[in-house]
Amino acid sequence: MVTIDYSSLTAPGVIVTVVRGMASGDSSSSTPTLDDIDDCVTVRAVDRRNIYGSSGGTEQSVSSPENVENDNQLERKKRAKTSVMWSEFTEVVLPGGIRKGECIHCKTKLKITTSGSTTQFNRHLKRCVKRIAHLRQQQINFPPSNSQGGSNVLPALRGQFSMLKMREFIAHWVLMHEHPFSIVEEEGLNNMMKYGIPEWTLISLNTCKNDCMKVFESERQKLLTLLKGIRKISLTTDLWHSGNQRMEYMVLTGHWIDDHWKFNRQVLNFIHFPPPRSGVAIADAIFKCLMDWGIEAKVHTISVDNASSNDVAVKVLKDNFQAMGKLICGGKMFHIRYIIEDICDTVSYINSSESRLKVFVEIVQQRRLPFCKLILDCKTRWNSTYDMLTTAMQFRRVFPCLKERDLSYQYCPKEEDWDKVEKICPILKVFSAASNLISGSDYPTSNLFLKQVCTIKIMLDSKSRDGDQFIQTMIWKMKEKFDKYWGECNLLMGVAAILDPRLKMRVIEWAFPKMYPQAESRANVDVVRDALYEVYREYVDASKASTVARASASTGGAIQEVGEGSGAAAEMADNWDDFSEYLDVVEMVEPTKSELDCYLGEGCHKCVGDATTFDALTWWKANSTKFPILSTMTRDILAIPITTVASESTFSAGSRVIDTYRSLLAPNMVEMLLCGCDWSRTLNGVKKGCKEEQQPLEINLPIP
Repeated sequence: MVTIDYSSLTAPGVIVTVVRGMASGDSSSSTPTLDDIDDCVTVRAVDRRNIYGSSGGTEQSVSSPENVENDNQLERKKRAKTSVMWSEFTEVVLPGGIRKGECIHCKTKLKITTSGSTTQFNRHLKRCVKRIAHLRQQQINFPPSNSQGGSNVLPALRGQFSMLKMREFIAHWVLMHEHPFSIVEEEGLNNMMKYGIPEWTLISLNTCKNDCMKVFESERQKLLTLLKGIRKISLTTDLWHSGNQRMEYMVLTGHWIDDHWKFNRQVLNFIHFPPPRSGVAIADAIFKCLMDWGIEAKVHTISVDNASSNDVAVKVLKDNFQAMGKLICGGKMFHIRYIIEDICDTVSYINSSESRLKVFVEIVQQRRLPFCKLILDCKTRWNSTYDMLTTAMQFRRVFPCLKERDLSYQYCPKEEDWDKVEKICPILKVFSAASNLISGSDYPTSNLFLKQVCTIKIMLDSKSRDGDQFIQTMIWKMKEKFDKYWGECNLLMGVAAILDPRLKMRVIEWAFPKMYPQAESRANVDVVRDALYEVYREYVDASKASTVARASASTGGAIQEVGEGSGAAAEMADNWDDFSEYLDVVEMVEPTKSELDCYLGEGCHKCVGDATTFDALTWWKANSTKFPILSTMTRDILAIPITTVASESTFSAGSRVIDTYRSLLAPNMVEMLLCGCDWSRTLNGVKKGCKEEQQPLEINLPIP
């Protein structure tokens, strides 16, 4: 018999349970009394307030060791938590035995209901800031290519895994980063993917190639649809010779500003261009590409380099477009256009040997020069030549000393050569500034170029009268080519500069007198102003025609007048849906003072803060409702490329894609790889030219 003291177990809200444990030999089926208990009595005190808790309750027991197992089997088991909410909440017991659910992200504690409902947990997770941030980090984010959004891929562990979707992204990855198709068969990649994603299956080289072709065709259809909705497009084109394939290619690049005032640049074609490479053949190839895209009636301008064959091509294209009546302003703005070797060899010679570099540094230290680096220019970046020359000029007195110590050094420039370099550097500095403007921005708008071109022209005109015969001869050769370029595109640059709200007509009135004699300056200002108004009138006429066409379509071909007592008028009075079209028609006659007059009549925009951060597209987007027609014209003109850099940059990618290992690629495969690369980068928000470009080499001198 066991005596039990209940005095310590009579706290409020406590249930006392007596459990009988039978002896192993007792098989009686009758209900026992306390007197029958001869082997074990377990007394459990359970707090009613924490009947499902584990650590908050008070439990006291008296038991025999050999019967603990029987006691556990009789305990009430907790109900399993089946809700998915518990994967992001943990149950905690607060002092006093109160149970709550704690968010694993922000540690917020929510009440656990007696019914076991998890609705409050679900509501909290939808607005939990830390959880949302955590999920964003778990996603593979591809930034949108336009304002309509991009694509997000949830991690495989949070959704159903799709190998087909993985293959699509693998194809984008291969195209974007110019990887060979064989990369998908590499053991390291597959081991990594198999470890992270057990459902991963191997992808063959041919499968990857076919997937890339499907991505290319899909993106081409998207671009085709996009081009149907644009009004005007400007083009750049150029030819490129592949040394590995010994074949000629032509690239065609489109430039436009969309309805959201975002500058767009897309490679449209990269095609094999077989001989003969005449101007007529170039024009035919370009026109065929335009017809394939359905944009032959939307071409605004075309920019080419100054090769003679391009002159013929532009003339043929101009005649074709004029016959279609699609050229703006009558086609006036349609066409847009070695001492150093010794220094380069010197820098290469010094850098080719550690001992030579050491000797050079010793001479620098002896002369106590504060300079500590040399620069070797990059053959594909001509403006780096200016950096190389200015840096080498700092060590002008060091190179002769190096020649005295190193008899094998044969490239030392002569004193008169250094004098020429000293005169060349200020000239190259002007060109370098213009080059940095072009390369420093992904999408430089055409309003930025007048300042640089004006500076170059003034410098060339000044240096052409230099007393040094060497400089004068060099400048005249440069001036001959520059005047050809400037004579063809100064009209466009002038109009584009006027459409910069910081400049307007003031910039023409200020710059032209510095560039021309007085009479010629006034004549050129009038030419630019007349061209500006001529282009504007064409856009006004196009806007009126478009408004009449919309109104005619909405009223069944006739514009009805609302007259008193007319039954048809009474019906139309109730129909307010067509009021906006009616308003466009009756007010389409432009007021006496046009949008262009109002724009030019206002003062120039004053920049607050850093003027270099000003974006003309942002200003025009904000004022597009004030100047609806003029802003449309501006959007087309600012998109015109002044240089062919956009097309030439594609050739850098071409030299990487058509390397010595892939010189047997078919031309259609080359187009797929290069166009697909450009389109995939645009789709996924990857900066174009993300591969490391060839840069000038900086040689840091080991000066302690």
